[in-house]
Amino acid sequence: MKFPYLIPFGIASAMLIACGDDSGVTVPEGVPGEGSVDSSSSIMPGDITSSTNLDPFDTSLVKTPPDLIESSSSNVLPVSSANITPGGNGESADTEEDDVVALDGSETTIIFNATDATVTNDNGCLEKAANAITVKCSGNYYLQGEASNYQVIVSTATTDTGKVDLFLNGVSLKSSDAPIYVQNAEKAELHLVKGTTNSLEDGSTRTQVHTYNGKADTAKAVIYAKDDLSIKGSGSLTVKANYNNGIHTSNDLKIKKSTGTLNVTAQNCGIKGKASLTINGGNITVNASGDGIKSDEDDVTKLAEGKGLVKIAGGTITITSAFDGISASNTVQVTKGETTDEPTIKITAGGGQTCLGNSTGGQGGRGGMGGGFPGGGFGGGNSCSPDSSMKGIKADSNIVIEAGKIDIDSHDDGIHSDGNLTVNGGFASVKTDDDGLLSEKALTIKGGTVEVTMAYEGMEGAEMNFEGGVTSVVTTNDGWNAAGGTSTSTGGNQGGWGGGFGSSDGSKAKVTGGFHYIYVGTGDTDGLDSNGDIDISGGVVVIECRMNGGMGGMVDSDGSTSITGGKLLGFGTNNSEEGTQYSVNFTADNYYGTSDIAFKPSFSGSKMVSNVGQPRVVNSVDGMQKQCFGSSTTNCVYYK
Repeated sequence: MKFPYLIPFGIASAMLIACGDDSGVTVPEGVPGEGSVDSSSSIMPGDITSSTNLDPFDTSLVKTPPDLIESSSSNVLPVSSANITPGGNGESADTEEDDVVALDGSETTIIFNATDATVTNDNGCLEKAANAITVKCSGNYYLQGEASNYQVIVSTATTDTGKVDLFLNGVSLKSSDAPIYVQNAEKAELHLVKGTTNSLEDGSTRTQVHTYNGKADTAKAVIYAKDDLSIKGSGSLTVKANYNNGIHTSNDLKIKKSTGTLNVTAQNCGIKGKASLTINGGNITVNASGDGIKSDEDDVTKLAEGKGLVKIAGGTITITSAFDGISASNTVQVTKGETTDEPTIKITAGGGQTCLGNSTGGQGGRGGMGGGFPGGGFGGGNSCSPDSSMKGIKADSNIVIEAGKIDIDSHDDGIHSDGNLTVNGGFASVKTDDDGLLSEKALTIKGGTVEVTMAYEGMEGAEMNFEGGVTSVVTTNDGWNAAGGTSTSTGGNQGGWGGGFGSSDGSKAKVTGGFHYIYVGTGDTDGLDSNGDIDISGGVVVIECRMNGGMGGMVDSDGSTSITGGKLLGFGTNNSEEGTQYSVNFTADNYYGTSDIAFKPSFSGSKMVSNVGQPRVVNSVDGMQKQCFGSSTTNCVYYK
């Protein structure tokens, strides 16, 4: 594997494993995550042979693991969207008032002081050792004070079915291991007490070897849980991971809607729930030298049960990651909570979109469309595509977007699904050096708004269904590309729409509703391109294609093209392979179309495509309805 040429974090030049495994086996020398050891001394990186005088928070001790291990989706079972909970989070009792604490002196409290800890009202369930205190049974425990090298371990009996509640009540805890390690508990919950500021930080190496289920285990994160873990409470928590991951659970991780402020900085992945990750609230900031947030369940049976899910139903989430922003081995779902709460997600992945802008010429652009339209394309492939995965949102199965506001700036694909990608609502804005939205199977837009302000290709899928919503794409290559089906030979198109001779791969682009805008730059570029069929029976489609070489143009199909309804209006500089074409000289100063549709192009040309009759100058749009694309207030189509 080639190392990516662009990593926005200096320390990220060390190749990292994919967020650590959960096998319960310790790591090899210098590698966070996997392997085995014979003694605690053997897992020290480099030539360090003793922990004597070791500063566990010296990040210069981080060594380079052999390679980045990327999980394969070859054994992933595709999970139907029927298994996805449509909205709601089932937390009606989860309010910030739950974590308003007024101590009356009767609570079991762990008070940290430099290198020691004292306990008040010991309930007989705490076991104290050097640099660690172990919680042995369920109950409420209040943590406060400051320690430079101390650890809290939760290890309850398997017969204890109660919950362990750790109240972070103004605690600052550093440890050469994981400051909080939940080894065994039926349920565990971290409470960020209202009005408090808390911090947790681990060391840059690991010397401690734990025993879990008869196996050696190394804590792979600052907050490391082998069982389910929930986080709630309106206080604040800062997590600094100098070794590997910030927050890591082997089972389900839930960040509840009452969560306050959560800041995570990590040498590898920021927040990981291996079985699942659910975020229902919180002001969450993640800076990661690996992936931002993820679920990477790899057990086939658990995947079939719906595990490997990242579900976001609330909160304000800001992710800056060297690799993928959000990653799931199964499904990513962005929805709204049980009330009107909707998430806000901002992702910068792999340094963001930087390459295409350096290779294209803008021409001013329309308001709100991202500052300029591309002037040049890339023939024969995308030279900006990275070697490693640096996607905004990635799922090995399905992606479902139902609500919220998503802003993605990525070096790789903006939103990428190895299964189906469905948009039912919300607002998504993407700029990328690769594809805006890509589905290996079906890409379906039913509602919401999607704007791709810069991309190599705007939207791609083996099957593309535009049933509603508002979309806009600005690209240097194809605007829409239906590709990836099974090849069949075709002898041309049916009835009046020209004839393209080629090999249809069974792909299809189908438009039945919605409003859609496509802009493509110069070169061998296509507006609406299908390696199979094109079927337009409804909706409104506006295409601007500045193609100046090759074949294709505004509408290009290798199979059949059927346009029986809707409204199609295309502006170009060359002939289009498909569609009824008209020679119309147009400029950027006037509206063009018919009495049913009008649009003001962004450039001058002489070729137009229309399915609603001879296009001409439209002197007035009074009395017509207006639909603007994306966040623009000027890039709008008028229609009746």
